[in-house]
Amino acid sequence: MEEDNLIFGTRAVIEAVEAGKDIEKIFIQKGLSNELYHQLRTALKGQTVPLQIVPPEKLKRITDKNHQGVVAYLTEINYYNTDELLANVFEKGKIPLVLILDRVTDVRNFGAIARGAECAGVDFMIIPSRGAAQITGDAIKTSAGALHRIKVCREDNLKNTLEYLKESGLQIISCHEKTDKLIYDADFTKPTAIIMGSEENGISNEYLKRSDLQVKIPMAGKIASLNVSVASGIVLFEAVKQRL
Repeated sequence: MEEDNLIFGTRAVIEAVEAGKDIEKIFIQKGLSNELYHQLRTALKGQTVPLQIVPPEKLKRITDKNHQGVVAYLTEINYYNTDELLANVFEKGKIPLVLILDRVTDVRNFGAIARGAECAGVDFMIIPSRGAAQITGDAIKTSAGALHRIKVCREDNLKNTLEYLKESGLQIISCHEKTDKLIYDADFTKPTAIIMGSEENGISNEYLKRSDLQVKIPMAGKIASLNVSVASGIVLFEAVKQRL
């Protein structure tokens, strides 16, 4: 994270939240429980800002200044609302193509995925507010600036978001290796949201259950998996091919 984006001190973080600043993540010292802490939790109600309870040593590594047990980072980008972006896509008469990332935590993978998504004409990306890569300067650099061009939504409850997308007429397609269907069996010309999971953990079962179709990339070599950014590019450009 860039030092310029660092905020430290409970009051300073509260003021940033109340001013409507986009916050990437808040670190709170374990055991903290004072009046300002409770004010912060009240200010954060209804927000999708990720919180992480950490030991004092973690905060000391971030800054040696008087942080009062609370440190936050401002976002490098602006986050958007899924419902507003989807409505805008439909208003333009476009067939939505949305990319959802589940448990992708590596910032460089995230940046590379965003670069491929922007090149493929993805309308917007959706990430969970917890368990996702922090959008740092490294992520933006790896994306070759794509993260300043493609819109990203951060959602507190991906299950509800998937239900909303389905109710709005999108099919949910999950890409993972434990299925018999290939990416070529999917009809990407329909309004579509594609879910990609991390290489370590894949896609959560609760999201797989909500998928309309599960597909995989055919593999001919001996190595059984692809880097998630490469896999995302293959799936997205199959969609591009079908839509041309």
